[in-house]
Amino acid sequence: MSISVREAQREFTADVAYLNTATYGLPPRAAHRAVLAAERDRAAGLMTARGPDASVTRSREAFARIVGLPPSRVACGAQVSYFVGLVAASLPDGARVLVAEGDFTSLLFPFLARPGLEVSAVPLDTIVERIDAGTDLVAVSAVQSADGRTVPMDDLAGAARAHGARVLLDITQAAGWLPVPAGCADWLVCGGYKWLLGPRGTAFLAGTEEALAALPPVGASWYGGADIWDSIYGTPLRLAADARRFDLSPAWASWVGQAPALELLERVGVPAIHAHDVALARRFRAALGLPPGDSAIVSLPVPDGTADRLHAAGVIAAVRAGRLRCAFHLSTTEADVDRAADLLAPLLAAAPGGTAPAP
Repeated sequence: MSISVREAQREFTADVAYLNTATYGLPPRAAHRAVLAAERDRAAGLMTARGPDASVTRSREAFARIVGLPPSRVACGAQVSYFVGLVAASLPDGARVLVAEGDFTSLLFPFLARPGLEVSAVPLDTIVERIDAGTDLVAVSAVQSADGRTVPMDDLAGAARAHGARVLLDITQAAGWLPVPAGCADWLVCGGYKWLLGPRGTAFLAGTEEALAALPPVGASWYGGADIWDSIYGTPLRLAADARRFDLSPAWASWVGQAPALELLERVGVPAIHAHDVALARRFRAALGLPPGDSAIVSLPVPDGTADRLHAAGVIAAVRAGRLRCAFHLSTTEADVDRAADLLAPLLAAAPGGTAPAP
């Protein structure tokens, strides 16, 4: 049953104006309760090893619905870098990889650490035009972690197809608020603890059947077995035939909390969340004299110590790449936005120049 944004906001309990989902998402009540219940059972010796399997399955299916793919093409792990590493391991020596300057290093380091690859970093706003016949893979975040800039996913996919290149898209800062076009990438990777509102320790890999078939299961675990609980001892190798062969043994409490969080996002719907988040970001920008934007993340230069002063006043944001980063999501209200803007305006006016900063 679908619910409105306002109804969903009753699921969040923070007393602060929380503008930091780009660092970690707040848990809905149902997710928080589920994690606490799992830990109580563990402390009491009542938790069963197979119990969290249902939460992994629910999470896989909910994530698949959110990105518009069948669950058979979704793998569950713990960290994005593990899944990116599988892609890096699949590339032949001499492969050319195109990345964006300043992108998050969990997307960059696996390629830079893999000997034999030619990795080129280019400005984000030129990455589409820099794809050419010599490009084998484009690896980029759909939304930049540092400042919220978005990549034109349809244009990227079109350019890559035209030149025979594959696309790896990190949607960690996008999934949950930004619609991801179906077929925009060969592989998608996503951390679950930000905009998907899960505990830290969940991540997803998804892709086309052809692209998934190209990945070597170099981190094969018992949890990727065709029959999970008949794969815990001995030979022969017996991995699942679908994307589940890339699964890692789950961090139990993390997946117990991830499933209800994803299901809440589904009930509201990504289009409604997108409209809500971007409207709040625009309200914030307007209050500070900034032009409108299309991202749920706003990054702006501020005087040193601004984030600490906001924190002391009950407004939680982060500093990334030397700028204040504010993220607006389902748990954020208009009152939160106004509270933050009211606190920031005099700080910005008192900064050298005495005017609102340029975007």
